[in-house]
Amino acid sequence: MSDKPTFDTVILNGTLVDPAAKRHGRFDIGVRGGRIAAVEPDLSSASALQRINAAGLHVLPGMIDTHAHVYEHVTGKFGLNPDMVGVRSGVTTLIDQGGPSCMTIGGFRNFIVEPSISRVLCYISSYLVGGLEGHLYPDLYGPNGVNVEHTISAARLNLDIVKGIKAHAEIGGQSRWGVEVIKLGKQISRELELPLYIHLGQLWPTADSAPIPDPDELIRELMPIIEAGDILAHPFTRHPGGFISEAGEVHPLLLEAVHQGGLHVDVGHGSHFSFDAARRVLDAGILPYTLGADMHGYNVQVPKSNENSDRETSPFFGVAPFNLTIAMTELLHLGVPLEQVVAMVTSNPASLLGMEDQLGTLQPGREADVSVLKIETGRFKLSDNSGVEMTSEHLIRPVFCLRAGRRIDADSFFVPDAIAA
Repeated sequence: MSDKPTFDTVILNGTLVDPAAKRHGRFDIGVRGGRIAAVEPDLSSASALQRINAAGLHVLPGMIDTHAHVYEHVTGKFGLNPDMVGVRSGVTTLIDQGGPSCMTIGGFRNFIVEPSISRVLCYISSYLVGGLEGHLYPDLYGPNGVNVEHTISAARLNLDIVKGIKAHAEIGGQSRWGVEVIKLGKQISRELELPLYIHLGQLWPTADSAPIPDPDELIRELMPIIEAGDILAHPFTRHPGGFISEAGEVHPLLLEAVHQGGLHVDVGHGSHFSFDAARRVLDAGILPYTLGADMHGYNVQVPKSNENSDRETSPFFGVAPFNLTIAMTELLHLGVPLEQVVAMVTSNPASLLGMEDQLGTLQPGREADVSVLKIETGRFKLSDNSGVEMTSEHLIRPVFCLRAGRRIDADSFFVPDAIAA
């Protein structure tokens, strides 16, 4: 008779929130060999090498950040350390949005994907230069900077990590080359049968030689190009060319496309979050499908001990410190129910990736990716990219995660301290 413990790890007494499994309540999790071995109401009597008491905590399937910038050292100040954004912030899977290109995907695999504890995937850039500091060099992102054939070829060789295509539809680029780059991005997307992820909201300055663009015209030109399954990013942006029209309402073509055209919406928080825009979009009946944090070196503070010690200590866009759980807190404050917020970072992105058989829910036999959070109650100050402040009664904070059964505490410097209101 063997006295070997039943489990390597058990997480006891937590409140499980698993929308895909329709579980919300007290469940214990048993992990063995890096995989989920049991999800039961009570495993307190089971033997285990490690017992974790999660009383007062919420236990989720491993969270998925659908908008990361983690091609560290290659994409200038944009690229953050993947494990600081990922497992050390309670997030088990990251999707880098447009960091690697057909020219740099090999480096991304070898120097980011393989060494990271976090699972790192990507939406490959439609541009040859990938996720360089495009706001400084917009002319690199025109049609001449796209090679459809090579991008398709590179993506096909890396389909285990390439899950979509990244492109930009914004009025600074439109003033230079219209919507030609979006058409090329859609050609890549269609050939690969992968979704196109589309940045909305002004990113680059208008070309000096061009008249001031009509932001609403950009949306009208974009709609015939994109297809069901594509993703529109930054619905809550305050910048021109986003979901809010010049009349101050949700653009009717975007409303129709989301409700009837099969398009998905990703929050893409980053430097594109306005409480006012968010309320307008939510009130119009558009609930984002996924919630990407869009953290990068221009909107979060990186300690001076970081490699890029010459960077400014203040964020370039002037936003408050945040991470994925702060973005979740903001949606909760805006009235989105907790289960829907959790779905945006678990089951919905898993479906978007076509990996719902691997990620997004806690089921026996699956890899043990688990995020454990604390929802604090009190009065907490939140602020958006316009400087508007709100007082929330709740604050969601990461405590730790399991990545393939390995525990990693949420000690990242990107997890902001609670700011009491």
